[in-house]
Amino acid sequence: MSLGDHLREFRRRILIAAVTVLVAAIAAGLNYERIFTFLAAPFNDYKRSNPASTISLNFGEATSAFSNLITLSVFVGVLAASPVWLYQAWAFVVPGLTKKEKRVSLAFIAATVPLFLGGCLLGYVVLPQSLQLLYGFSPSGTSNIQQVSAYFSFVTRFILVFGGGFLFPVFLVAFNAVGILPAQKMIKGWRVAVVLIFVFAAVATPTADPMTMFLLAAPLILLYFVAYGIARLIDRRREKARPDWLETSDDEASAL
Repeated sequence: MSLGDHLREFRRRILIAAVTVLVAAIAAGLNYERIFTFLAAPFNDYKRSNPASTISLNFGEATSAFSNLITLSVFVGVLAASPVWLYQAWAFVVPGLTKKEKRVSLAFIAATVPLFLGGCLLGYVVLPQSLQLLYGFSPSGTSNIQQVSAYFSFVTRFILVFGGGFLFPVFLVAFNAVGILPAQKMIKGWRVAVVLIFVFAAVATPTADPMTMFLLAAPLILLYFVAYGIARLIDRRREKARPDWLETSDDEASAL
C-alpha cells in the first residue's frame, strides 16, 4: 500500500470515528435532561441527606446552560462511541501487524471497553461519598452555591480517573504478551506495585480522601493479580511452544 493509500485510509477511519462521535453526541443532546438528572443525582442525594444545607446548583451566566449542554453531550458521545473509534484505530494499524500481534491487539481492544466503562461506573457509584466529604468542609452558618460548570467538570474528571485506572491491567497483560514483562517479574514486584497503585489513587482522585483512594486502589490491586494470572498462563503457553533445542547448552550436541 502506497503512502497515498495509507493517508486515504487514515482519513476514512478518522471520518467514520468523527461521524460516530457526532451522532452519539447529538443523541446525547436530545436526551440532555435525562443525562443531567443522572449526573446530578449524587448532588441531589447529598441535599436529601442534608436537609439543613442550602447548597444549590447555579448556572451563573446566560450562556452557562447551553455550554453545559454541549460539554455533556460531547462527553457522553465520546464515551458511547468508544467501541467504534477504538475499532477504527485498531483496523488502521492491524494490516502492519504480525499474526501474534493481531491477536494481542484484538484482545487488548476487547478488554479495554468493558474495563473502562466498569471503572467509570464504579466512579459514579462512589461519587456520593466524595461529595459528602467535600461539602462537609463548609463552615457552619455559610452557604455553598455550586456552579454547574464546576460541578460537572469535577464529576466527569472523577469518573474518567476511575475509568482510566481500570485500564492499568490491560497494559500489563499487553506488555507480557509481547515479551516485555514476564509474569515472574510481576509477582516479584507486587509490593512495589501495590505502593504505586496507592500513590496513583492518592494523586489521581480529585478528593484525595482516604476512602475514595481505597475504593479506587482496592479493585486496581485485585486487577493487578488478575493480570498476573493471565500473564502466567501466557508464559506457560509460550514455554510449551518453545523448541527443546533452544534449551541445549553450547557444550552439548543438539538433536539437529
